[in-house]
Amino acid sequence: MKYHIIVNPLSGKGQGKKALRAVETILVGKQIDYEVYMTESAGHGTEIARELSKEPNTVIIALGGDGSCSEILNGIENFENVTVGFVPCGTGNDYAHATHIPSDVSKAMKLILEGDVGYADFMEVGDRRCLNVCGAGMDVDVLVRYSTMKHFKGKLKYFASLIDTLLHLRFHKIKLTKEDGTEEEHNVFLVALCNGKYIGGGMPIGPDADPYDGLIDVVVVNEIKPSKVLGLLIKFLNGGKHVKEPCTEVIRCKKACVEILDDGKVQIDGEVLEEKTLDCRIVSGKLKTFFPKGSLKKESK
Repeated sequence: MKYHIIVNPLSGKGQGKKALRAVETILVGKQIDYEVYMTESAGHGTEIARELSKEPNTVIIALGGDGSCSEILNGIENFENVTVGFVPCGTGNDYAHATHIPSDVSKAMKLILEGDVGYADFMEVGDRRCLNVCGAGMDVDVLVRYSTMKHFKGKLKYFASLIDTLLHLRFHKIKLTKEDGTEEEHNVFLVALCNGKYIGGGMPIGPDADPYDGLIDVVVVNEIKPSKVLGLLIKFLNGGKHVKEPCTEVIRCKKACVEILDDGKVQIDGEVLEEKTLDCRIVSGKLKTFFPKGSLKKESK
């Protein structure tokens, strides 16, 4: 069997290239055939995955962060043909954290080479696919500031962007359409539709979300007094305890739609978009990936 490695050489400030060298050493040592595909621009990983997925019995090893893995997911045309393994080497690696994929390259490769194949969920959001989390509100405001901030790097840059966002706090107006068709308008601090648990390099936005349970966790944090935001944020960072606060609603469902009613933006797997609607549904039993041998959950088929 030949392994197809898609790597973002810019991921994790050069960690992608370092991880690739380690992966190649492992595969050469085991005399395993492989081919490397370097992404050269945004969206290139989607194009590569699209071509690879046309051939049966294809194994793709994704080297990168959440954005790179999301690109690969969005490129797959024939899910029956493809099994995807992840070697996390980005800045955040939130999806890998949620799915307990080892951060150590050798351990991640052991999972791919020796693990069992099962299914993980993802979300369809309009004509896109989302592997981890999509949403609107404060987290998107943070990402917008992150993209323009010239100081700091990595997680420190994210936290600096978060603080700046809180200093210029605003709430956003949304319309939430639930699975039963009920419509509600909210002024929100943030709203997140979660397949995974984390954003921003380990912050538990949806602490009870499970990428294998066939459900979306919709987390709605409604408008609160500005004086209470810091306390809420501390609970958010302390194991996701914000979900137990009166201002927070968690709805578990198979589909939901969020419409932005002001000038706010949305994000899908960390990519900020100008779109105004997140029309989400969970997809189970399609994305094949690797699990520790003998540990497949009942939800995996």
